[in-house]
Amino acid sequence: MTERKPPGVSFESWVDKQIRESDERGGFERLPGFGKPLPHLDRPYDETWWIKEKMSREQLSFLPPTLVLRKEAEEALQAAAAAPSEAALRRTLTDINDRIRAALAAPPEGPPLNLVPFDIEEQARIWRARHGS
Repeated sequence: MTERKPPGVSFESWVDKQIRESDERGGFERLPGFGKPLPHLDRPYDETWWIKEKMSREQLSFLPPTLVLRKEAEEALQAAAAAPSEAALRRTLTDINDRIRAALAAPPEGPPLNLVPFDIEEQARIWRARHGS
């Protein structure tokens, strides 16, 4: 536990003493990144750098729900196009269409959704033409 600053000792010299003693005990030698250059020194300063670094380390992202749904819709369309069967295509598009309809009925926060449910019959026709069925 850290000791309290004694009365009559200037704050700076007390802090310097704490750092020196910790350094002598090797307290700075096992820190992550010890002996390595600081990352991102060539980037312009960003006040939220620490938030972005934390989110990156923990593999988190924050997008408004509408943007998340747009991304998922795009991925679902790609997955449907690569589906092994027409039934799999229909399941994939039905699932995403249900989510799109729910979002249209009760618009979530964020920018406009700008999505409509996919035409499953049209996508199935395109899939059959591509797969020779």
